[in-house]
Amino acid sequence: MEKYDLLVVGSGLFGAVFAHEAKKIGKKVLVIDRRMHAGGNVFCEEVDGINVHKYGAHIFHTNDKKIWDYVNSFVEFNRYTNSPVAVYKNELYNLPFNMNTFYQLWKVKTPEEAKARIEEQVKSLNITEPRNLEEQALSLVGTDIYEKLIKGYTEKQWGRSARELPAFIIKRLPVRFTFDNNYFNDKYQGIPIGGYNKLVEKLLEGIEVRLNVDFFSDREELSKLAEKIVFTGQLDEYYDYRFGELEYRSLRFEHRHLNQQNYQGNAVVNYTEREIPFTRIIEHKHFEFGQQPTTVVTEEYPEEWTKGAEPYYPINDERNQRIYKQYRDLADNEEHVIFGGRLAEYRYYDMHQVIGSALTIFNKYKAMQDDSSL
Repeated sequence: MEKYDLLVVGSGLFGAVFAHEAKKIGKKVLVIDRRMHAGGNVFCEEVDGINVHKYGAHIFHTNDKKIWDYVNSFVEFNRYTNSPVAVYKNELYNLPFNMNTFYQLWKVKTPEEAKARIEEQVKSLNITEPRNLEEQALSLVGTDIYEKLIKGYTEKQWGRSARELPAFIIKRLPVRFTFDNNYFNDKYQGIPIGGYNKLVEKLLEGIEVRLNVDFFSDREELSKLAEKIVFTGQLDEYYDYRFGELEYRSLRFEHRHLNQQNYQGNAVVNYTEREIPFTRIIEHKHFEFGQQPTTVVTEEYPEEWTKGAEPYYPINDERNQRIYKQYRDLADNEEHVIFGGRLAEYRYYDMHQVIGSALTIFNKYKAMQDDSSL
C-alpha cells in the first residue's frame, strides 16, 4: 500500500492551497474529493466558451496584497469590478447603496439631501435597541431602502421573516454618499482570466488527485494511507453528528443556455421582492467581458438545508455555535487530523479568507515539522 505524508480531503481552495504548500516542502500528498471535479465551489463549467460558475458567483476581492500576489503568481486576474443592480417591482437600483441609488429612490442630487432623507426616516422610527434584523436594518438606513432593497431579499436568503432573524446578521450596511457603484471597498478585485479552474489546476499541479471518492464510504482504509489527514468537510459529519447537526442554508441553481448575445447587461442582478422566488440572476460571460454569440444565465434559489444537500451558509446563531464548540473541542485534541475551510471551521469565508486561513494553518503545520526534525 502506497504511503503518503498527507491525505487532503476536499479539493476546494483550502485543500488545494494546503496541498500545494505541502508539496513545495517535499511532502507526498494525496487529494481526494467526493465530486467529479476538483475546485470545490469555485469550479467553472465551460459552455460555448463561457466559464459558468456552477456553484454561484465567485468574485475575488481583498485588501491583502500578500494574498493578491499569491493568487496572481498562479494565474493572471482581469479587471472585473462587481457593480450589481437590484430590481424591485420592475424598477432598477444601483448597489451598494450610493448616490445613484438615492437619486433613483428620491431624486436627490447631493449627499446632504440623501443624508437628511435617511436621518429623517430613522428618527421617526424611534428604535433605540434593535431586537431583530428588521429593526437593526431600519435603524441604519430607514424605511425606503429597507422595504425595497433589503427586506424581501433577506427573507428569501434566510427562509424566515426578518423579525425572526437576530440583529447581529446586519451589523452595518454599506452606505456611500458618492456616485460609486463598486460593490467592494477592497483594493484588489477581479476574476482569473480563463476561470477559476486555471487557478485550481496550477495549485494542484504535480499532485495526485482522486475524484469521485467519498472519504466516509471507505474512511478506515483511506485514513491508513497517510500520516496526517487534512479535512475540509463538515465537522459534524466527521464526528458522525454525535452532538447533533450543524445547520446551514443551501442553494439551488437553475442554469439556462440562451441563444442570444446579452441577456441582462450585467453579471449580477438581484431581485429583492419576496414574491420572486430567486434572489438573483447571474450572467456569467460578463465576469470576463465575453463576446460569445450565446449566453448562460443562472437563477439562484435559497433553500433549507437537509442532510445530503450542499451546505453553503452556516447559521451562526447561539444554538449552532454551542454545538460547533463541542465539535471544535474534539477537533483541537486530534493529533493526526488538521481541520480547515468554511465547513470544518463552520464559518462563512470569502475566497481570500479561505486562502489566508489555509496558509496560516499550513505554516503552523510546517513549524511543527521543523521542530520535530531538530
